[in-house]
Amino acid sequence: MESKERRSAIKKIIATSGTIVLGDVMKGSIDQTKTSKKMEIKKLKENINHAVCKWCYPDIPLDEFSEKAKDIGIKGIDLLRPDEWHVAKKHGLICSMGTDFFASIKRGFNDKGNHASLISNYEGLIKKAADNGIQQVIVFSGDRKGINDDEGWDNCAKGLEPLVKLAEKLGVTLTMELLNSKVNHKDYQCDHTLWGVELVNKIGSPNFKLLYDIYHMQIMEGDIIATIQNYHDYFSHYHTGGVPGRNEINDSQELNYTAIMEAIQKTGYTGFVAQEFIPTYEDKMVALAEGIRICDV
Repeated sequence: MESKERRSAIKKIIATSGTIVLGDVMKGSIDQTKTSKKMEIKKLKENINHAVCKWCYPDIPLDEFSEKAKDIGIKGIDLLRPDEWHVAKKHGLICSMGTDFFASIKRGFNDKGNHASLISNYEGLIKKAADNGIQQVIVFSGDRKGINDDEGWDNCAKGLEPLVKLAEKLGVTLTMELLNSKVNHKDYQCDHTLWGVELVNKIGSPNFKLLYDIYHMQIMEGDIIATIQNYHDYFSHYHTGGVPGRNEINDSQELNYTAIMEAIQKTGYTGFVAQEFIPTYEDKMVALAEGIRICDV
């Protein structure tokens, strides 16, 4: 109850004065003399490379968002298209996970009928990523639509084979996202860690890995920290999100993100952890800053 009252008070202060007062929640990490237009976090520990998914902030223009994200210690922005990469770069950020309009969660590599168009489109995206210093590009299994696991693994491996070879040549990693099929993406095939692990083993390349989405995998299977400890070699990227609801990652939800980040750090991981929660605070950048501080271990 105390924490709920504290969050409620914070939101009221922001709404009435526009001033950031986060002493308790952020433990002094934000300069309280700054307004929400220019937030700054004191020096981060640099153990986690922080990133964020822009799609969670649709009302903030990318140029403005990039500037504010840089101010709070973020280094990368996920899921930007090639025509957006230069905006992040202008503010000293990189696109930490590349994508484009054709990348589809529902129409993926598990369906041989999608291979021709996906291979053609991804060849161009991989080359653009390499030319711009972007190290990871997202891919999806697609929905099952009656495709069993064995067929799904075989089709994905076959469709991804020429792209993985290109990625190896150009120094790009193709990263398949693990998504839940219970709440958000009904029928998605790569919906359990072990399904993705089997595909990584089948492809057998250091340039094909998994995006371990903590929110999605908590819904599907739980056991987050043990999974990270046991399978971290298969993961090249992480996403966050509060469970249930996919909102802030603070004590309003069931996951202990500080402990999870400590587990990730102990594996020797040097990639990005991207915040992918939908903020509910009136000032969405305050919510993002809070998430960064929680994950800064």
